[in-house]
Amino acid sequence: MSKLQLEQRIRFPPFESYRFIPSGLPIAKNTIDLESGNKEELLETLSNRVPSFRLGSEDTWIIEQRYLLDEKPIDDSQIERSNHLLESSKKPLAVNKQRQGWYLTPNPIHSAVRRFISKAVIVLLIALGYLFIEPVLSSYGIPGIGTGTIRIGLLDYPILAVVILPLLFSPLALRVGANLADLVQQQNFVKSSPESPNIEIIEEPSAGKPLRLKIQLPEIREDWGKIDVTWRVGALSPAREKIFSSLGHQVSKQPPPGLTTELPHHWEVGLDDGTGGGEEAPMERHEVKGGLFLRPMRIMEFGGKSEFKDEEIILEAPTLNWPGTVSSELIRIHWEVIVSIKRQKGGPLLWVLPLAVHHPKRSSLIEKPPTNDGRTESNLVN
Repeated sequence: MSKLQLEQRIRFPPFESYRFIPSGLPIAKNTIDLESGNKEELLETLSNRVPSFRLGSEDTWIIEQRYLLDEKPIDDSQIERSNHLLESSKKPLAVNKQRQGWYLTPNPIHSAVRRFISKAVIVLLIALGYLFIEPVLSSYGIPGIGTGTIRIGLLDYPILAVVILPLLFSPLALRVGANLADLVQQQNFVKSSPESPNIEIIEEPSAGKPLRLKIQLPEIREDWGKIDVTWRVGALSPAREKIFSSLGHQVSKQPPPGLTTELPHHWEVGLDDGTGGGEEAPMERHEVKGGLFLRPMRIMEFGGKSEFKDEEIILEAPTLNWPGTVSSELIRIHWEVIVSIKRQKGGPLLWVLPLAVHHPKRSSLIEKPPTNDGRTESNLVN
């Protein structure tokens, strides 16, 4: 008597994954018993199950779903299914709360200030290093630059420090102003949000195939400009508690490598894996459950893009070999349509519709999945 199992393995990129060495982090695993029986008969049933897939490799970020026969991996890459199969799992909470409906884009000052702060810190470190070695240079007769002092109150400060410190504090003031502008934008949008578009999917969407759809906009406002339509696929963060249990950790104890201490949620627990550190998105209004800023997927790829028109729109599939929709606690492959509306003020307005996409007929493999830092501004489609 043989046993067929489904194994899921994931080493998901945390927030700002470029700061981590993937091979140094553990891989979370989850095994599900499917059925038992004759070995040959179990292998035949694979043609009626969704294909296996792997995004990444053992030494990088990896998201893998594969079949085991008697606890040994099966290579089903040569099995071609007769149909494009669709998983019937329930949509994750993060999709229901944070990935459908209207969304705003954050103030561009956030991104500009972040880049400026990095450069300002480098300048500050150089200045501090120079002040440290300046006495040595003076002993050799090399005159100092900016080493005089300025009296402020009862204390004397180096001129160089007085000049450079505003470079660090001015970005903080700009960030505060950008957050206030975002809050005002959200308040104005909540008071007068536009009518929702009507999107008709003409054919059942399948991974690797173009998407055909029609869109009707009941309302087009005067300040709206160019309207584009695109779609994308990516991996959402796994459920935090599932990662903990898969790695043998208790949620209330020290998190495993790659995860941070969970931040307090101001809406509903379970919307992310807790690694964002409060920096994924700018300040958001609490009465909007899930927020008004669309979180990017840390592994994602865009498909084709088309300008809005009243007739049928065809969007080319993403270039990489992605699987269809998967909605388990550990692995969440998510597809969505995005209508991007340029406005005269406030940045692009986004309408997002989740898609249930069928799997390809054969197993999927992506050696190096595209990743990003997880910040909301990296989510822009224009």
